[in-house]
Amino acid sequence: MRIIQIAMKNLLLFVICSVLISCGEKSGNFIDRESLVNRNSPKLSAVDTLGSLSVGNGEFAYTVDITGMQTFPVEYSNGVPLGTQSQWGWHSFPNINGFSHEETLQDCDFGRGREEPYAVQFNEKGRQQEAADYFRINPHRLHLGSIGLELNDAALSDIVNPNQTLDLWNGLIISDFEVNGNCYHVVTSAHPNQDMIAVRASAKGEEPAIKFRFQYPTGLHTDDASDWNANDKHSSTIIEQTENSAIIKRELDTTVYYLNIEWENQARLKERAKNYFVLQSEESEINFTCHFSTEPSNSKKTTTKKVLSESKTFWNSFWKNGAAVDFSECTDNRAKELERRVVLSQYLLAIQCSGSTPPQETGLTYNSWYGKFHLEMIWWHQVQFALWNRSEMLEKTLEWYNIAEPAAREIAQRQGFTGVRWMKMTDPSAMEAPSSVGSFLIWQQPHFIYMAELMYRSNPSQEVLDKYSFLVEETAKFMVSFATYDQEKGRYMLKGVIPAQETLRASETINPPFELSYWHYAMTIAQEWRERVGKERNHEWDELIDKLSPLIYNSDGLYLASEDAVDTYKDVRFTSDHPAVLGALGILPRSKLVREDYMQNTLNWIWENWNWDRTWGWDYPMTAMCAARLGDHDKAVRALLMNKRTNTYLVNGHNYQDSRLRLYLPGNGGLLTAVAMMCAGWDGSIGENPGFPKDGKWNVKWEGLLKMP
Repeated sequence: MRIIQIAMKNLLLFVICSVLISCGEKSGNFIDRESLVNRNSPKLSAVDTLGSLSVGNGEFAYTVDITGMQTFPVEYSNGVPLGTQSQWGWHSFPNINGFSHEETLQDCDFGRGREEPYAVQFNEKGRQQEAADYFRINPHRLHLGSIGLELNDAALSDIVNPNQTLDLWNGLIISDFEVNGNCYHVVTSAHPNQDMIAVRASAKGEEPAIKFRFQYPTGLHTDDASDWNANDKHSSTIIEQTENSAIIKRELDTTVYYLNIEWENQARLKERAKNYFVLQSEESEINFTCHFSTEPSNSKKTTTKKVLSESKTFWNSFWKNGAAVDFSECTDNRAKELERRVVLSQYLLAIQCSGSTPPQETGLTYNSWYGKFHLEMIWWHQVQFALWNRSEMLEKTLEWYNIAEPAAREIAQRQGFTGVRWMKMTDPSAMEAPSSVGSFLIWQQPHFIYMAELMYRSNPSQEVLDKYSFLVEETAKFMVSFATYDQEKGRYMLKGVIPAQETLRASETINPPFELSYWHYAMTIAQEWRERVGKERNHEWDELIDKLSPLIYNSDGLYLASEDAVDTYKDVRFTSDHPAVLGALGILPRSKLVREDYMQNTLNWIWENWNWDRTWGWDYPMTAMCAARLGDHDKAVRALLMNKRTNTYLVNGHNYQDSRLRLYLPGNGGLLTAVAMMCAGWDGSIGENPGFPKDGKWNVKWEGLLKMP
């Protein structure tokens, strides 16, 4: 009987999800998707070092300057850098001192009756700090090589009459310009399934030449990963060459990879200097492809024409399928800019964040945090894929959690917990990077459950349950074991954490409101997953859900940053960084823990008083989602378009933060999540476009969106 009940429940959910998706496909009037995309394709008519454009496929990306290639990498290094990066391209400096990861561990006492070892950065110089530094820096993501036009020592200032377009519909960058009296036309694309670029370059007045230059990594926290003055530390060797192809072998310490270059015109490849090659055409046009790989690949005769064609096929399909949102019938003067951001964000996240590992915050463009990725950010990068009916892009990344599971289990075990504790800052190997902040974060923990639930909502099937139920269970086990029972007050507490608002301290913070709410939501979903796979509800989990601490608030009905933060609304430390309390009803659905009147009070206070100049790009969509759930439609739209530096969107669609982080993809992902929610709604929402104002100015048309929980 119980099995029948579970089956009927699953069938009902399948029907509901199918209705929600089909309703999305029918909402509004017909959308001319090609026109929607084309009217938002970026166009540049002047040199803009923050306007770099990229092609890619989620596993690999290639970013170009105004010439359509990486002709001026040094000049763009402080703008949006000209990176060539992949998910597999990593490097480590030699560990000459024999550091072990265990040397980064420091015992902490959070009142749980035992010492808990955390991988941290140490305050005093010495071997432990050196070990921590080594494992923060290594491994780091590689710039695989700079491929540009050889323009006979022309400077960036010599480029005149540029006209460059990113053809979003077809995945092409088309660049026209003049230099030294010669007219150039360059078409650039990336293969949709291989780590390969294809370029067609023609010149009136001279025979074009292509330069291949290779750099050594810097190992710096945030930069283009290009040390041009270390030729003695790496090598580039032509190991095979024919009339129309060559293979270059790259060696950097223990890292080895290859470039397979093929060209179709009369041309010759020569070594100009160490780690510097030039492909000189003997005609007015050159067509070539360049494939990056970990193994030498034989010539496949993959022509430029074929790659351009496959790119068009892929991107036409991308835009025709999935969801779409059209603001062209809105009369609010802010709608056009919102549409531009939405369209460009879809493209950027597809080429930068839909790979086989979680993305770094600067994607595959340039390095931040040494090129490593942050698991608390995966929600902001990739939840939108499921909501925009592109769950296969999220699914590809979720596979990596199976690779990370042993390392996550080891972290939990050494700290005395059960299940798996997902790390914060890491790399494809899943090694935990030492951090005095990141190692104490916990809000990345429920993300896996949230994302698995989205996968199930998009496809309520046994296949999805089989794929994710084990890690849902193991994730929940840690969450239960991490919560501390307060015998005196008969409640479960979260302590010994740094919350999403990272200005708080692990030694002091108790029951941050967003984390409490996320524990409640994720454990509720984890119980539902047990029932879906035919298991009994776990009584210990139910007790945790029932006895989680309430959210703390003050006499003015304002939620506090945590129980210890009694001066939340007086101390700048508590009113800077992420206003994460808004995520408790914004990122997350309504729960018994949250009073909506108190959350409205809190939103109003934060709106007027927060240190918005000390926020991050995803704080604006988080604020919008909170406002939308509260029915504060005006604030929802105003939050998405708030005129603040960290809410700036460049001509290429990148979310600019500051001179260090010239792009920040969690902001783009958060924008798409908020817009999907405001259009298609959330569980329990009523009516069309429930997050937008009802003043007649927001006739937003959309198709294919999935409701948010």
